[in-house]
Amino acid sequence: MATAKRLMTYVLRHKGSLFIVFCFTLTSNILALFIPYYSGKAIDAIADKGTVQFNLVYQMCFAMLACVICSSVLAYITQVMLVRISSKITQEMRNEVFTHLLSLPISYFDKRQAGDLISVITYDIDTINTSLSSDILTAATSIITVIGSFVMMLHISVLLCIIFVITTPLIFYITRHRARVVRPLFSKRSKKLGELNGFIEEMLSGHKTIKAYGQEESVVARFQIKNKEAVDTYYEADYQGSIVGPVVMFINNLSLSLIAGLGGFLYLAKQISIGNISAFILYSKRFSGPISGMAEILAEMQSALSASKRVFALLDEESEKADDDDAYVLKEEKGEVEFDHVYFQYVKGRKVLEDICVKAKDKEMIAIVGPTGSGKTTLINLLMRFYDADEGKICINGKDIEHCTRDSLREQFSMVLQDTWLFEGSIYENIAYGNKEATKEEIIEACKAVEIHDFILSLKDGYDTLLTDDGINISKGQKQLLTIARAMLSKSKMLILDEATSNVDSATEQKIQRAMRALCKDKTTFVIAHRLSTIQDADQILVLQKGKIIEQGTHEELLNKKGFYASLFQAQWDA
Repeated sequence: MATAKRLMTYVLRHKGSLFIVFCFTLTSNILALFIPYYSGKAIDAIADKGTVQFNLVYQMCFAMLACVICSSVLAYITQVMLVRISSKITQEMRNEVFTHLLSLPISYFDKRQAGDLISVITYDIDTINTSLSSDILTAATSIITVIGSFVMMLHISVLLCIIFVITTPLIFYITRHRARVVRPLFSKRSKKLGELNGFIEEMLSGHKTIKAYGQEESVVARFQIKNKEAVDTYYEADYQGSIVGPVVMFINNLSLSLIAGLGGFLYLAKQISIGNISAFILYSKRFSGPISGMAEILAEMQSALSASKRVFALLDEESEKADDDDAYVLKEEKGEVEFDHVYFQYVKGRKVLEDICVKAKDKEMIAIVGPTGSGKTTLINLLMRFYDADEGKICINGKDIEHCTRDSLREQFSMVLQDTWLFEGSIYENIAYGNKEATKEEIIEACKAVEIHDFILSLKDGYDTLLTDDGINISKGQKQLLTIARAMLSKSKMLILDEATSNVDSATEQKIQRAMRALCKDKTTFVIAHRLSTIQDADQILVLQKGKIIEQGTHEELLNKKGFYASLFQAQWDA
């Protein structure tokens, strides 16, 4: 019920247009209700005392034709308007969901599959759109038709209406009972489809690895299991939902048979005319038809409610913690950073960082090294406030970043990650993404510095070459070079490089390091690196192990200590 109420809040945003739709629907159905009435009058004009009253027949036929045409035109206009309204509601809902997704913390995406979220934005909202554009109109039409038809039937014969007094409550009981059974099945169906989409997205993104390890059969087998689960839930939901229609149809047909039989006896008793019997049967069909229709759209409505539940569950997820009311805007000319006894854990009881103390002076290069899982990337996540420290504080120029606005904090950094991200657009647009004010000369200079300028010029359209599907028309190394050039154009005072040279060869890496050193001389730089040869010029090297800083100093100082860093460095040369 709560889900239906929330869905109605979107519908009521267009109450003006919906009022017009309601008026048109009401008029259309009232006109349609006169068709059986005129039909009955025409039949009586033909059958009365063996003579035919042609004038009355023509009048009734003309009236019926006018009602049919006007009712159909209004129904068409109503359907078009409702489709437009439902499209607008869908657009609003999708915009709201996507905007809310961007406001969610990084931790939310760490726990959810991208394919499942895509399923919510596409399939679930499309399901709601389908229901809004057809089911609501059907329901509104059904209510008007049922009430109007019943009134007309009472006018014709109260005795015949007794049949519906018995059968209609039975239909409502069956429909209500099946709704309780079907609703959880449709919720399960949406969930399984989301899981299937998530699996497909994950496998397609890693198809090269699958082929490299010859795991096609294994992946297909896993897909078949998930596909079967999705199909089974679809079948179960649709099967249980479809039971209502035939049962209701049987009851309606039984009612129609009883009406015909009882109507015949009443005609013989001269208590009703042939025309009224005909009109009553037509009204009974109009009365029972919408009830059957309501039973048939029950499954669709349950599907829409289940989809709405998933959409609203996403919208109910807490956004990233809001900035304090008195949060200051970070506008700094320097890049001094300090970690003061910082502790952090993703899961309670499992510390990821423990007593981290670091001081980075303005324009220094700080390298962070250590084995996988030692907390290197977590350190950067805290610095960017993707997560907040559990204990201790992180300061920039002596100011606690927990009390500044996140937007102003993140504007102080530019980032190059191991996982490159390029959007569909030209090379020029991708490089200028972080600095819309950059001139073409500055972009070319940055590209020359990372040694990709000549490659870009070798392309047919040069800097106007379009990148598609995350840049699949260029190599991984070239993608990385483009993201490095993008970061170099940023006006920020601090730079983060997370395995930024992992996708380039050693020779190119050395050139990039020299270029970075020159271009980043006015920035405080944090570098996460596994190749220790690339961070020998760093002002400070932090060695992390199990979330703790076990060694700290310059390259030469750490080698002289002959500790963990020295062993890592020597191991790379031995390799």
